[in-house]
Amino acid sequence: MDDSPVHEIPEEDCLKLLGLFDMGRLAFSVADSAEIFPINYHLAGRSITFRTAPGTKLAGALVAREVLFEIDQVGEHDAWSVIARGTARRLETTAEIDAAEALPLQPLIPTVKREFVSIDIDEVTGRRFRRSAEPDRDFDAVLDNPD
Repeated sequence: MDDSPVHEIPEEDCLKLLGLFDMGRLAFSVADSAEIFPINYHLAGRSITFRTAPGTKLAGALVAREVLFEIDQVGEHDAWSVIARGTARRLETTAEIDAAEALPLQPLIPTVKREFVSIDIDEVTGRRFRRSAEPDRDFDAVLDNPD
């Protein structure tokens, strides 16, 4: 049995976890400025769709070379995190928009959001963590090997 407190989550399981939830965080960096936004989303295959309004979130997601999307859960004894990396694109065709309108996407705040964005996932990774008390530190060992 592996006693490591950290375990990689297989890609297939990461995608299953993404499909079980509807709230996550969108992150990107543009012009040396990083942004993170909570969003509700829908996963279909390897695409994450969300709705938004014109503004920093929409502009940044579309301009950024790469976007990240993260979900996590923390419990008393364990925790996990899944990160999807990909590129974002605005949905523009009538068929794409009609399909997105039918998704169960509800805004976090009561504002009109008519723009739909899809993140095409290039890579998805995840980790599961076993939570426990920090091990005792041997002060002399830390001084001898500070790394």
